[in-house]
Amino acid sequence: MATPPLPATSRIESDDIRFDRVGHARRRLALDRAASWLLPLLFLVAIFPILDLVYWVSEHAVPGFTWQVIVTNPSGNAGGLYAPLMGSLSILGLATGFAIAFGFFGGLATAEFLGPRSAEMVRITANVMVGTPAIIVGLFGYFAFVIYFGWHLTLAAASLTLGIFMTPYVFRSTDLAYATVPSHIREAAYGSGAGAGQYLIRVATPIAFPQVLTGVFLAMAIGVGETAPLVLTTLQSNLPPTGLFSPSNALPFYIWSGYTSIFPTEIRLAFQAAFLLLIIVVGLNILVRVIAARARKRLEGLFQ
Repeated sequence: MATPPLPATSRIESDDIRFDRVGHARRRLALDRAASWLLPLLFLVAIFPILDLVYWVSEHAVPGFTWQVIVTNPSGNAGGLYAPLMGSLSILGLATGFAIAFGFFGGLATAEFLGPRSAEMVRITANVMVGTPAIIVGLFGYFAFVIYFGWHLTLAAASLTLGIFMTPYVFRSTDLAYATVPSHIREAAYGSGAGAGQYLIRVATPIAFPQVLTGVFLAMAIGVGETAPLVLTTLQSNLPPTGLFSPSNALPFYIWSGYTSIFPTEIRLAFQAAFLLLIIVVGLNILVRVIAARARKRLEGLFQ
């Protein structure tokens, strides 16, 4: 039996729908083309101030920047940056150890062991700490470690203060890394007879390791350049730290104090200290990308 022809009104509605679809596709295509041009432009707008800052620091730091600047202690209004460099590295190392000890195991606990309500409370606390201004953390370290415990302006006070500041970043990356391990891998591990410890060490940790490592190095890159926690807990010493309770200088503190100096040599050293910080931060980013890429490559095809 032949299909009766559609009424004229039905054909008009069908043509309108087809026209709307074509017009919608054209608008989406135009939007995609505009975005392909707009996004690189926005990227250039965002990165230009950073490149300008790097150029400005390098312009003032590179002339006269020699190996002697790195291996010589400050002396009056001249000298080098050995003491603040060793102080920064010592503070960063101890603070990273503190942040890993509390941040890693805290994130592991919220992802694997705590109940939903307890884990959510810990996550909210960590988010609040991430949003806390650095100067507040510095004031806490000053009143708690410098005054209350009587540690004065020492390596221990600065390291614990910076470690408290870095801990939430390590916690968040660890929590997210273990929480996003695929559920079918967890079920397969327990279904194969693995215990909780075997699952965490042999299955979950290799999968989460690249993301955890990224969070640790991100915390290090943020912490090494923080000034506010160190201004209140370090001292402008001309000698590198010799113990936990010895005075300790730091590159951010040296930049803060040297840039406001009236002596050209101290201003030049402040720029060179900032240049050293740029090198350390870039080196940390390159290192974490290389290590994380190798870790991901070893896991290719194992857990899909």
